[in-house]
Amino acid sequence: MDPEREPLDISRRNLLIGGGVGAGLLIAWAAWPRRYEPNLRAAPGETIFNAYLKIGTDGRVVVAVPQSELGQGVYTSLPQILADELGADWRTVSVEPAPISPIYANHLLIEDIAGNAVPSALRGIGGWAVREYATRSGLMLTAGSTSIRAFEAAMREAGAAGRALLSKAAADRWDTDWESLDTRAGFVVRGKDRISFGELAEAAAAQELPKHLPVRGGNEHRLAGQPLPRLDLPSKVDGSAQYACDIRLPNMVYGSVRQGPAGDARLVRVDRTAAGKVPGVVALIERPGWVGAVATNWWAANRAVERMAPRFETDGPLIGSGDMDAALAQALGSDEGSRLFSRGDADGVIDGAAQGGGKVFRTHYQVGLAPSAPLETLAATVRITGDRVEVWAPTQAPGFARAAAARAAGVSEAQVTLYRTLIGGGYGRKLETQAIEQAVIMALQVKRPVQLVWSRIEETMHDGFRPPARAQLTASLTQTNIITGWRARIAAPSTVSEVSGRLHGGKPGPQDESEEAAVAGAVPPYSIGAVAVDHLPAAIGVRTGIWRSGANSYTAFFTECFVDELARQAKIEPLSFRMQMLGDNPRLARVLSTAAALGGWDGGGPGSTMGLAAHSAFGSHAATIVEVEIGDQNGRGQQVRVKQAICAVDCGRIVNPEIVRQQVEGGLMFGIAAATGSRIAVERGLVTAHGFGQLGLPTLASSPEIIVELIESEENPGGVTELSVPTAAPAIANALFALTGRRLRSLPLQIGSR
Repeated sequence: MDPEREPLDISRRNLLIGGGVGAGLLIAWAAWPRRYEPNLRAAPGETIFNAYLKIGTDGRVVVAVPQSELGQGVYTSLPQILADELGADWRTVSVEPAPISPIYANHLLIEDIAGNAVPSALRGIGGWAVREYATRSGLMLTAGSTSIRAFEAAMREAGAAGRALLSKAAADRWDTDWESLDTRAGFVVRGKDRISFGELAEAAAAQELPKHLPVRGGNEHRLAGQPLPRLDLPSKVDGSAQYACDIRLPNMVYGSVRQGPAGDARLVRVDRTAAGKVPGVVALIERPGWVGAVATNWWAANRAVERMAPRFETDGPLIGSGDMDAALAQALGSDEGSRLFSRGDADGVIDGAAQGGGKVFRTHYQVGLAPSAPLETLAATVRITGDRVEVWAPTQAPGFARAAAARAAGVSEAQVTLYRTLIGGGYGRKLETQAIEQAVIMALQVKRPVQLVWSRIEETMHDGFRPPARAQLTASLTQTNIITGWRARIAAPSTVSEVSGRLHGGKPGPQDESEEAAVAGAVPPYSIGAVAVDHLPAAIGVRTGIWRSGANSYTAFFTECFVDELARQAKIEPLSFRMQMLGDNPRLARVLSTAAALGGWDGGGPGSTMGLAAHSAFGSHAATIVEVEIGDQNGRGQQVRVKQAICAVDCGRIVNPEIVRQQVEGGLMFGIAAATGSRIAVERGLVTAHGFGQLGLPTLASSPEIIVELIESEENPGGVTELSVPTAAPAIANALFALTGRRLRSLPLQIGSR
């Protein structure tokens, strides 16, 4: 049946099972004969309408959100979509994390990273297999700025279904046609008559869904597009919000850990005598790659692991920063790798220009490790009762977290109950499951509930760092300064493959297998006839992780700095140079011109303090103008400071403009911190930084004024949480070139030190 021509035959059961009646239902369930019942639990007085919606007899609307709340506002924006379609009163809307279920699998993200986040046996056999694997495995993942894009349709359909059922229940009371009724502020209305959702909930849930779900029209009484207050904010302000370290259980004890250097580290010596003298110590734990202490309070546990003074050994050499640089240089200089994007004959165009005396430019860039540095370190609370395991943890991948707990406890996943807590930042860091596994091992040994919290030192030294990368960029220009050929060769470890291995089986996947994720965002968003992007994978021997915006954070730096260089070579003002190549990307052209107008773009000539950069990713477009200055920062010598940042964004239809602004501002600060912070050094397999103070992060006093302009659009929603991060570093580097005449091609940007 052609879904574009034939009406969809739906039922209440179908909606309960599939979570939607549009594309989401067809993609997730059309070819898969099994059915999954929703596993939402109804509290007393609540009625389950579908996989995303419950309504209480008191009128409270409860939205089950499949995505994790990291501070990006997903506990507000997704309920806002459903509540808008339902016709709810925002004051009555609450949220709860959806349970682990195939219904909530993030198919969009899995398809984006297909081939890297699935077992090797399934790679290369098509998108259908990837989707089926994601569904059957219940791959609930929060990453890649996909929350709105992946679940907008499901939330809207769930709200529309609830509205239809409520209207049918009211129509029975009024003996009228349900389609003539409307919903508003938590009531079904007919002229001046109205009945509350709570009064209708039980009767409505027993109704049968109509064959066609009408979508709300008009602009009156709508919640979508409004800057509604965040649902998670009050509890965060008054301190009632629960993070993993806030959990308190009867008879609970506390744990801390120390881990060995990167590689195959094995424990060879500890001082148990010294550690055992710390008051309050309950147990000391020795594992091949780490040691732990459990005590009646966390301070004692952390003091005990310090006194254990663990020593580790590895089979191979202990990696240092020089070894990482050498591995990247060797990969970049080799012929091994994969061409992951090709348009036209870039090699032929560039070689032809070189042989014909045309203009060919080539340069190199590099980026170092960058920390996630979340405010909340890795943490987990575990209670084991008989053969049942309960876990409270901040996780972006609840299915993998549950599997890790089951693996560590030696039980089936069905014997593990996972309670997702709020997440204190990380944007990729909380995909990792080490703390969960360690807490389970501790709880098994002491036979008491254990709360494990990594120390700041441990979090900093064993962070999920953004990988280092090197690039060789080559471009050919016509005599009229039009780019005809572009080639990007990028050496970087395969981080998604590495993390995928850890999530699937506890051991990292290979860093030296080509993957598209390692060069995401490397295709220039400009009209260039011949483009080639190569990934040259490099095993650097140091643990890397998923970072906010992923590879876009360095590929945009490579691209936008090189475009700026080409503009200078062509003696064309950088904004005009870009605009002439954006005939096929009008949305990016608009944000560029908007940012330039708001920022008072001065052309970026010699002595200017301004720089610009633009990027298209996650279905959205952003352009950033920065103004910089150089001065002594906190006794660290000559440092760059961003005085002002202006960012224009086109992210399609906007659910909550205030949340979008928050994410763009936060993304810019994240990118600025990584671009201007301290270099992360590795010695003998360990990171030398031990805390925030050694990362060179901006302070409140040194943070810039940030202005965000949102472009109105009716395009499909795009992602924003990571969108502005990639534009920060190239904009700063381009501003520094204008100001100093020095082209800095390495991140973090360092202009000198005492």
